[in-house]
Amino acid sequence: MDGLLTSEPDVYSASPLAEGDALQGLAQLLAADLAATNATIVARMASEVELIPQLAAHLIAAGGKRLRPLLTLASARLCGYRGERHVRLAACVEFIHTATLLHDDVVDESDLRRGLASANAVFGNKASVLVGDFLFARAFELMVADGSLEVLRILCNASATIAEGEVLQLSTQNDLSTDIPRYFQVIQGKTAALFAAACEVGAVVADRDRSVAASLSGYGTALGMAFQLVDDALDYAADQNELGKTVGDDFREGKLTYPVLIAYAAGDPAERAFWQRTIERGEQSEDDLGTAFELIARHDAIGQTIERAREFARSAQECLADLPDDPVRALMMQAADYAVTRRH
Repeated sequence: MDGLLTSEPDVYSASPLAEGDALQGLAQLLAADLAATNATIVARMASEVELIPQLAAHLIAAGGKRLRPLLTLASARLCGYRGERHVRLAACVEFIHTATLLHDDVVDESDLRRGLASANAVFGNKASVLVGDFLFARAFELMVADGSLEVLRILCNASATIAEGEVLQLSTQNDLSTDIPRYFQVIQGKTAALFAAACEVGAVVADRDRSVAASLSGYGTALGMAFQLVDDALDYAADQNELGKTVGDDFREGKLTYPVLIAYAAGDPAERAFWQRTIERGEQSEDDLGTAFELIARHDAIGQTIERAREFARSAQECLADLPDDPVRALMMQAADYAVTRRH
């Protein structure tokens, strides 16, 4: 436990960012702010109850793109902010995200997170839920300490929206009658809402007007939608080393994702019967994943998913059109492209 709390590089050096991509560029440009954010996260994970920092650090040390806190730092910098509030709020955003991951893995009964054993697999479901609650509490402490009611409103609303999105996903999980607008409502809630809030608070701390905050919120929403759609595609197109989870996890868990909805809508009666058996009724055999891959490919469901993600990426870039033309904006523009072209 001491190593996890006293040595920041031990927790944060394992970043999977590929050299030269947009996120690496943002991380380098904002290196001082990101280091301060990491230090804040490590400090706030501290607790006299040893299991809390152990479990929280297990998930954080597994890696991740740090995209959400990076978006807060980048948005604040783009808006000309030079104080320190954005650092604490970036840490707050990461705590919210980490808490939702802990809860999600329990709900999904996941054994892996980014290719490693999930926290619930190592420490149990009860501990994962309770430590997730602890991290939410830490996030709210940071919001209150910031002192801005507007920041509190944005991040509280995002937290509630994430929970609503997860419940909606649970209610539609095995329902093939779910249409595309309903599916987009799910991913806007469970994924894009925190992207949007992470960007919006950057404008608020910089005391920019509402139109700038709305533009950054729109950027975050569209970026989050693109990221989630590409995650959907990668589950049917990547191996474990690229994606950080076993290929086909979504299929095995009966999750409705965009490629499945496309393949189901385009399928003949026999194909639809396959999806109804495997997704709606959860009756799966060893060969079914291969059949799912075949049907996904037959109807170009991956290509259609990536194209829809590309549309969201373009929308994200359009939201930045009227903001200052500087290196931060350029990298945020590139991050939208990266959201579509990434392979992990």
